[in-house]
Amino acid sequence: MKRDVRILLVGEAQVGKTSLIMALVGEEFPEEVPPRAEEITIPADVTPEKVPTHIVDYSESEQTEDELQEEITKANVVCVVYDVTVEATIEKIRTKWIPLVNGGVEKGSRIPIILVGNKSDLQSGSSMEIILPIMNQFSEIETCVECSAKNLKNISELFYYAQKAVLHPTAPLYDPEEKQLRPTCTRALTRIFNMSDQDNNQILSDDELNYFQKSCFGNPLAPQALEDVKTVVWKNTTDGVQDNGLTLNGFLFLNTLFIQRGRHETTWTILRRFGYADELELTDDYLYPLFRVPQGCSTELNHFGYQFLQRMFEKHDKDGDGALSPVELQSFFNVFPYVPWGPELYNTVCTTDKGLLSLHGFLCQWTLVSYLDVHHCLEYLGYLGYPIFSEHSSQTQAITVTREKRIDLEKGQTQRNIFLCKVIGPRGTGKSAFLQAFLGRNLAAQRASPAELSFYAVNTVQVSGQEKYLILYEIDVDTEFMKASDAACDVACLMYNMNDPKSFNYCACIYKQHYMDGQIPCIFVASKSDLPEVTQQHGLSPAEFCYKHRLPPPFYFTCNSPGLPSTTIYTKLATAAAFPHLNDTELGAASFWLRVALGASITAVVGFALYKALAKSK
Repeated sequence: MKRDVRILLVGEAQVGKTSLIMALVGEEFPEEVPPRAEEITIPADVTPEKVPTHIVDYSESEQTEDELQEEITKANVVCVVYDVTVEATIEKIRTKWIPLVNGGVEKGSRIPIILVGNKSDLQSGSSMEIILPIMNQFSEIETCVECSAKNLKNISELFYYAQKAVLHPTAPLYDPEEKQLRPTCTRALTRIFNMSDQDNNQILSDDELNYFQKSCFGNPLAPQALEDVKTVVWKNTTDGVQDNGLTLNGFLFLNTLFIQRGRHETTWTILRRFGYADELELTDDYLYPLFRVPQGCSTELNHFGYQFLQRMFEKHDKDGDGALSPVELQSFFNVFPYVPWGPELYNTVCTTDKGLLSLHGFLCQWTLVSYLDVHHCLEYLGYLGYPIFSEHSSQTQAITVTREKRIDLEKGQTQRNIFLCKVIGPRGTGKSAFLQAFLGRNLAAQRASPAELSFYAVNTVQVSGQEKYLILYEIDVDTEFMKASDAACDVACLMYNMNDPKSFNYCACIYKQHYMDGQIPCIFVASKSDLPEVTQQHGLSPAEFCYKHRLPPPFYFTCNSPGLPSTTIYTKLATAAAFPHLNDTELGAASFWLRVALGASITAVVGFALYKALAKSK
């Protein structure tokens, strides 16, 4: 909605333009009228719509034609004033003033016009019979008001209608020539109907209508008023009421009726509650509310977000099988201007045995979006109507910003629920298979149902008895880490093919260049462990390299097995991400080396422990 309104009064000399302005401001008929009134600004708090209003007068004797054109360009609405007692001033509306205001301008861009018949106190009848053909000829004419500056009749109404023509314009909503809603308005109202149909049965029940009414207008309808509305629709449409509820056609009919009866502010209230601007596009303020993420922090959906999304999932799971079929997923996205998720979705999250999107997979995908691209997440929640149906001021209340990672390291604990793991390794290592195995698919299953590959896989893992989300991100082998942020993550998975002698060298180089001196935990993974292990062409063996750099020993992994792939490595990765402040000894890595590489030291430690026990027994 516009932040202020600029009203320009034009018309032939002596029709009373200046008198109308002065009568509004002084609340009495002026005895002396200047050739032209100064620009008047009415403060927001005294206007019906609470918007500052500027009223501008025009005088042919005081202003040039260029000055008039400049004022027309700045105006939001033009009041063409005529004298109801002088027919020539009425004829000039058609031949002079409307062509001057909107000549050559396309329909959708024309300035709204209010016709103002002044001096009604001098005529017993009405000029409307002459005016109606003009109103029918020019669709940009919003209405006609007959008034009297002398008797103060309809003065405030005149400026109210002018303000209303700007703040609640008819042109974007309704085509007066076709006598129907414009396509853009129909699309917007259809989307609003689909969102308000909370059980997705194509009918607005009494409860849904009342929720809608309360959301838009603050109060539910009384039971009798609700029945009266449905009766009006039932009498005027063939299919507007069904099973005692309102259908889409009935909903569209009601809004058409509001507009035809001059109550288009009702339809605008609905549209603006659902985030629409004057052009019937969703506003940036609605889709992209101000949201700041400090450096070192991350973003996650909170319980409000997950609860809302679960309700949306259940709404579109028409057959109640706990999964969204392609048709049901398309229904879910009907309120979006585009489908944001491609076919790679099914290789990013877990699916059912039939390859459908489960609730778990659905929430995992939203988790991924909220973490990687929070602004798109806010946009998508806006399309779903989160502020309306969660009764929150904006969708930012569905998102939690975590504290800085630096503080987590200092305090030795994290409040985060999502961890990012970058999977790095040379080509042919099996990184893609590693991601798919995280979704519970062994190699045979991956080969049996090939789909569009995804560079991401997200699933839940248990860390110290708590469920956390782990995001695996496969780094393309041709990617160069140009800056520190390119290598940044919560844990790095450095993967090499134990059957390829050149494979480990790549991982060792990446580790030395980007992770050796940092605080990011790293785990080396020896893939394809079902194949024979060969000697790596690095100066040190993988085990020796890990020992030298105080890293856990390489973890052997394969997904080429008949059952479900092991989840142990994913738990290790998530645990390392959750406890980056712990050194490798505390994580249990050094215990391996003490047992295997330092047997003598272990013997000494055990001997000392036995000595203490014996000393105590003495």
